[in-house]
Amino acid sequence: MIGIFDSGLGGLTVAREVRRRLPDAAFLYLGDTARLPYGSKSPATIIRYAIQDAEFLIAHGATVLVVACNTVSSVAIPALREQFPTTPLFEVITPAVEAAVRTTRTKRIGVIGTRATMASGIYETMIHEQAPRATVVTHACPLLVPLIEEGWQKKPETGLVLRRYLSPLKAKTIDTLILGCTHYPLLRTKIQRRMGRSVHLIDPAVETVKKLAASLANVPATQWQGITQHYFFTDVTEKTTELARAWLGESVKLESAQVGPND
Repeated sequence: MIGIFDSGLGGLTVAREVRRRLPDAAFLYLGDTARLPYGSKSPATIIRYAIQDAEFLIAHGATVLVVACNTVSSVAIPALREQFPTTPLFEVITPAVEAAVRTTRTKRIGVIGTRATMASGIYETMIHEQAPRATVVTHACPLLVPLIEEGWQKKPETGLVLRRYLSPLKAKTIDTLILGCTHYPLLRTKIQRRMGRSVHLIDPAVETVKKLAASLANVPATQWQGITQHYFFTDVTEKTTELARAWLGESVKLESAQVGPND
């Protein structure tokens, strides 16, 4: 069974892509809504939360883990691999970087994400490993997640914030932009309009699930197929239910989860 986790709701874009590309997949989703956002936390706290999230999913039957969170992917992957050495682990940064390097023609790549993801420097490091001469322009966009979770995708205020965040990237004439947070594809249309058609947007959810699907092609279907799909959240509210319905395109049952000791 596939286990997918994120600090909150953004990872539902990954779950949605799993449902689209792997319609027969059995999976568990965990959104740690009681402790979000992870992007403003210290590395030590992010690692602790990530290990607890993974433990919860494995205890509930997950045999493959998908880290649907750029912040966790940028900070906690080595710790997760050490803690769970026999569990296949997929994260959202490597597939996005590989896609960006394949796509760019000018070797000018932009990345937007949370403060923690941008501060980690992981995107610059991984892009330069694959394309040493690439120019990488990064920008933290801390206001986008709360705006999206308020359902303000179409509000003019969100457009103004995007303009402020994206202007430095546009000025650097990038030709490829990685949406380095799983929430950001929900603003894809606005981001594309602001950056222009000549800029190719990379959606980590799409690229990660492509890699997951390719890997599962070599695994007996009985290990990951089934009708089971559970959506766990550490804090279930009316707003969480409303957003999950909107992002997934249908109503789903949200289940409460206790993750970590006394957290």
